[in-house]
Amino acid sequence: MNVDDCKRAAAHLAASLVKPGMVVGLGTGSTAAFMIERLGERVAGEGLDIHAIPTSEESTRLARAAGIPITTFAEHSVVDITIDGADEVERKTLNLIKGLGAALLREKIVAQASRRFVVIVDVTKPVDQLGQRVPVPVEVVPFGYEATAARLEALGARVIRPRRHLTGELLITDNGNRILDCAFGPISDVQALATRLDGTVGVVEHGLFPNMATDVLVATEREVEQWTP
Repeated sequence: MNVDDCKRAAAHLAASLVKPGMVVGLGTGSTAAFMIERLGERVAGEGLDIHAIPTSEESTRLARAAGIPITTFAEHSVVDITIDGADEVERKTLNLIKGLGAALLREKIVAQASRRFVVIVDVTKPVDQLGQRVPVPVEVVPFGYEATAARLEALGARVIRPRRHLTGELLITDNGNRILDCAFGPISDVQALATRLDGTVGVVEHGLFPNMATDVLVATEREVEQWTP
């Protein structure tokens, strides 16, 4: 299988975990898009009765196009299952880096409200230590972001600031904020770094998701492996 086939295999297995009557958190990104597509097929073909809380405007658009009913936290305070991708998964701990799709704030809100948080990835995403391949995305308020970047550099980050689209246009998140990609290198203590980022003025949220995944589905060329903490 190529990478897209791996993503689709993991996404379809995750979609099979959704049962009638569930409130489902819909992740953001290319792998989550395959999952949303499959859930839409189940809604149309099986009459699957679910309601969804998307983690981005893009996932909302995909869900509506797929015929998946949308709900809100005002109507459902608890999510039964959230299915989302990740940019890195630490093999032993299942700690995550998320946010290269710039939806990390809403993704974390939905994940924390969920009884079960299922992460779907292809075989390129697992690492021995977080930070080996990708930076930690940090969502910051626009005001004084230069000062926030300096505080992040004092924590040991090489800050790539601020993130832009491939067209060169400044990236603005769905929440009206900016993304600073912070390269820390391999992270020896994920929880400690997460705590320091949480305490940094100007930071809205960061892409470290420690101790949150209940299941990780990893699609290899031969099978989809299910990892649990």
